[in-house]
Amino acid sequence: MRIGELADASGVSARSLRYYEEHGLIRSQRTPGGWRDFDASMVERVVMIQHLFAAGLSSTTVNELLPCLKAPFEERNGVMEQLLAQEVERLQAERRDLDRELGTLQALRSETAVPDDAG
Repeated sequence: MRIGELADASGVSARSLRYYEEHGLIRSQRTPGGWRDFDASMVERVVMIQHLFAAGLSSTTVNELLPCLKAPFEERNGVMEQLLAQEVERLQAERRDLDRELGTLQALRSETAVPDDAG
């Protein structure tokens, strides 16, 4: 399937698909005319990539996870679980930082608020 067909089937823009290919997340063959030709299995892979990006993962981490996700359960070696645990910890740390920053801003806002009767 051509890139436009993959874009339609997956709901992902052709621009994003070119980015995915550039970063090794998906692969295509080239036709004699130079067109990208994607295997139909790329639809499922693109959808999975979208889910992983939506979870806040980087393209490097997604690239590391994709082989794990395709491996049969009995062949999995714990790498995926370790990477996901690291990402959960990273996001929890970001949440703690955001909560601290929000608390600081809310306190500053309260301290600097103009009283209602001052107008």
